[in-house]
Amino acid sequence: MILSILTATYNRADYLTRLYESIVQNQKKSQLEAEWIIIDDGSTDKTKTIVKQFISNEKINIKYMHQQNSGKMVAINKAVEHATGDLIVDCDSDDIFSKDAFNIILHNSSTLFENNQLYALCFLKQDLSGKISGKCFKENFMQSTMFDLYFKHNIEGEKILVFNSEIRKKYEHELENGEKFVTEARMYHKMDEKYKVLCINEAVEIGDYRDDGYTKNISDTFKRYPNGYYKYFKEILHKDLKSVLLKKKIYIFKHFLLFLILKLIREIKLKDIAINKK
Repeated sequence: MILSILTATYNRADYLTRLYESIVQNQKKSQLEAEWIIIDDGSTDKTKTIVKQFISNEKINIKYMHQQNSGKMVAINKAVEHATGDLIVDCDSDDIFSKDAFNIILHNSSTLFENNQLYALCFLKQDLSGKISGKCFKENFMQSTMFDLYFKHNIEGEKILVFNSEIRKKYEHELENGEKFVTEARMYHKMDEKYKVLCINEAVEIGDYRDDGYTKNISDTFKRYPNGYYKYFKEILHKDLKSVLLKKKIYIFKHFLLFLILKLIREIKLKDIAINKK
């Protein structure tokens, strides 16, 4: 069985070796074979040189592609097209796999393929100190949608999805107005309409947020890419919100208004720029 690992990277050469080593070590002690697809999103550092060294080692199957800087979501969409594995998982270039990640994934993969109502296995993520991101699942092996997990069960924190490749390839990250980023949750919610995830209280990826990453700079991310977030919250407002927690309803309405305002401000700024250029 093959696991396609998708990594969009931009000037993360100093971190890629850690991820590479974690993949190699996992593959050594598992019957799960790795296919690492690296999309270089216009890096100007030594990323290409380092990846060439990985490829020359011939320890794992690596596909490397370089694109003009277009953002993480465009890169991941491209990586999905080139994935040939039975399973697909995203792994940021500055994260690593836990020591037994591949065995944990392989052990639970049969459940994913035997149940045509599931689109992914949903695992935990932890930081370098071992602390779990957000909350653990209320029940191990519970089935849920990603929407229900966050908005109804109050399960917060970053989670790692290992997808059934056949289903994952039917979807992509939808970007608006030439933006480079949108929350992954927008795609998950589309998948939720037909399928569910199986929640497993084990961590398969490890990582901390970097100072120059999207999450650490969330306010700037919101301002730069308001259209995708606006559409995301607009789509949520069309869902049945009866069972959604009150605090989450407030969150939804507040952020819908926030991104509506940011979207309008962005449009005004772009118009002013266009006028000044004339």
